[in-house]
Amino acid sequence: MIEPVAFTQAEANLIPDDASWEPEDFAHHLARYGPVPTASPALIPEIQASGLKGRGGAGFPAGLKWRAVADRAGGRGVVLVNGVEADPTSGKDRLLMTARPHLVLDGALMAARSVGAAEIVVGVNRTAVEAHRAMAAAVSERREPVRIEVVGVPSRYVAGEETALAQFVSGGPARPTLTPPRPFQRGVRGRPTLVHNSETLAWAALIGRRGGAWYRALGSEQHPGAMLVTVAGACARPGVYELPCSASVGEALARAGVTQAQAVLIGGYFGTWVPMEPSPSMGGDATEPLGSNAGVILALPAASCGLAETARIMSFLAGESARQCGPCFNGLPALSSVMARVAVGRAGSAEVDRLRRWAGQLTGHRGACHHPDGAVTLLESALRTFEADLTFHLRRGACQGSRQPSVLPAAATEDGWR
Repeated sequence: MIEPVAFTQAEANLIPDDASWEPEDFAHHLARYGPVPTASPALIPEIQASGLKGRGGAGFPAGLKWRAVADRAGGRGVVLVNGVEADPTSGKDRLLMTARPHLVLDGALMAARSVGAAEIVVGVNRTAVEAHRAMAAAVSERREPVRIEVVGVPSRYVAGEETALAQFVSGGPARPTLTPPRPFQRGVRGRPTLVHNSETLAWAALIGRRGGAWYRALGSEQHPGAMLVTVAGACARPGVYELPCSASVGEALARAGVTQAQAVLIGGYFGTWVPMEPSPSMGGDATEPLGSNAGVILALPAASCGLAETARIMSFLAGESARQCGPCFNGLPALSSVMARVAVGRAGSAEVDRLRRWAGQLTGHRGACHHPDGAVTLLESALRTFEADLTFHLRRGACQGSRQPSVLPAAATEDGWR
């Protein structure tokens, strides 16, 4: 498990420095945070005013989601906690659900009372055994008027997509479905469903206690609030950090002791490679705030090969296709095959041209999810960032870095979808 990084109490809210990081029982949770405030639809404007956004990667305003479900639920809605966290580079949700399960439940309960939901379902990756155990134990400690269930979800990359998770909880396979309808319209068992990442709900639990203005003040006016960020790879202090959403990527890397990296992957396997020269940036701006990405930063060692690491990720993503749409089922394996040849120095310039052309043709198609779009974003950023390496591979064969062990976290996946 990726470990948290200690901060002073003034800096940290979800991961205080006095935490033992064993699952916190209900008594200690109440002593730390106090009881769950009485929640009602009046909390929704507070969530909207806070500027809280989803922390699962999409970054959609949380208050708008709450309002959309509240307008439809009529007392029969569902709150679906998304704790699947299928990206191997991320560790924040598993850590949060393991150590702060009651805070996640508090947020889910406040949301349920606010939007008119009669049921809460917590979806946890089946490989996250400690998180699943901690969430189930937390549920057993409480007596709530709302039904709460913890469900183990297949460890597939697309299983955390909100329609896939809603379909799985409803008894189907953990594969994305065509939209509309979105889950807020018709989700778990056909009912209006609020789907939120576990971190988002943990922040909502604190906003319910401390107010929207408190949360906004943790960041800046343009990028309000704070977030958890997983920093891994070539760094002296890898871990899960709590940082203002207004903090830059460079600040996060400095906290983690990143000094010798050649590039960083921002946003996980659907993210973007950016070079470290002269400093890490997003879109060419080194001050780009963390709040615009999924909360994952992987530093690539100077001795490694970014093309080889990208080929490994592309192979993984191709294998994680739900196999429902042509661009994904046929296109991703084709891209992965060519990228594998590039990585070992066996591709020619014509193949790279074809790789670029295919990548451009895969995006923007109307499928059940955007799995190909995320993979193409990663691939195209690699071809830009590692352009000099690409030239070397084409002219002289694979570089020494391609023979280095991978810095990518091991991916724990399953074969089935149920």
